[in-house]
Amino acid sequence: MSGIIADNISSNSGLIKAPSAGVWVKISAVTASGSATVSFTSGLDSTYSKYCFILNNIHAATDNQLFHFNGSSDSGSNYNVRKDTTFWRAYHAEDDSSGIGYDTGGDLANGTGFQVLNGDGLGIDNDQNTTGYLCIYNPASTTFVKHFMSVFNNMTPDDYLQNTYVGGYFNTTSAVDAIQFKMASGNIDAGTITLYGIN
Repeated sequence: MSGIIADNISSNSGLIKAPSAGVWVKISAVTASGSATVSFTSGLDSTYSKYCFILNNIHAATDNQLFHFNGSSDSGSNYNVRKDTTFWRAYHAEDDSSGIGYDTGGDLANGTGFQVLNGDGLGIDNDQNTTGYLCIYNPASTTFVKHFMSVFNNMTPDDYLQNTYVGGYFNTTSAVDAIQFKMASGNIDAGTITLYGIN
């Protein structure tokens, strides 16, 4: 079944369950290669009540950069939808130091700026990149705000593995019909981003 992922992973299989039950239908995919931004300006509509982006091996071209996303309510003309978010992270370094906690520097309070998805900046070594997922609920609703959540793993320039969690909502009753990803500065050197609709 090309383009469809059936979520039939047993909870006793020892594998990590996908972020949602149901049938995943592939809508589109973009491979970044020295890309300033990666934008999805079609495919987010009322067809599905949930959409997930799967991001694999996102590598920065410039050292120590944060990876962001934002939404648009005008088909990608502007990426400036207001958001309220919370940002948590856990980390474990190669020297065995570790920690977990809420990071006030990673959240937004009704802000229109881009939301950070990874913890401290990404490194540019070949073993320093980020991978994760971002899911958005009912983006086509014109009645309610649109909730989203993400989970990412990334390696920092100083060899910390960070697991980051973002939850929040687009604070608008307009439909959110486009999503853009980018680094805080510099290009996305490499990586793939795939958009799925979930039945």
